[in-house]
Amino acid sequence: MSVHIIIDGYNLALQSNEFGHFPGNDLQSGREKLIKALAAYKKIKHHKITVVYDGTKYPSFSRHKEFISGIEVIFSRQGEIADLVIKRIVAIEKESALVVSSDQDIKNFAVARGAAVINSAEFEDKLFMASYMDHKGVDESDEQSGWKPTTIKKGPRKRLSRKKRQNRLKIKKL
Repeated sequence: MSVHIIIDGYNLALQSNEFGHFPGNDLQSGREKLIKALAAYKKIKHHKITVVYDGTKYPSFSRHKEFISGIEVIFSRQGEIADLVIKRIVAIEKESALVVSSDQDIKNFAVARGAAVINSAEFEDKLFMASYMDHKGVDESDEQSGWKPTTIKKGPRKRLSRKKRQNRLKIKKL
């Protein structure tokens, strides 16, 4: 199953020490640095990635969309918040979506539609870990392969619900 990562752009950037703190609050520099990090992440993981920002510099009748280094970047219409654009995308994608946001309203909407959700700070950690592993040449499949002997019984009693298991698998793919 292919995962479509939908990112609340300013939510991630402004909560991040890496992407949100520039001299004079230069948001453009933060956006460029985030897109560069996501492009490197996409080369490693090959997930479809969409970043949604609040658009203020585009005419009110259009939504601005562009592709930068394989990352789809969407700016909402003037007067429209990015949350609504994210909700529309999640309503279409449903179970194949993974939403990156710390906004509780977006998270609740996504979970109700069957999408997986990850906090912005947690995704940022995964973003940098994947970049680090690629830089060092570590293959993540090495640590997951092989049988590990155990005496712990794992029966249906301790099994998570199907929905929670599917969400865990989506997040594990990051």
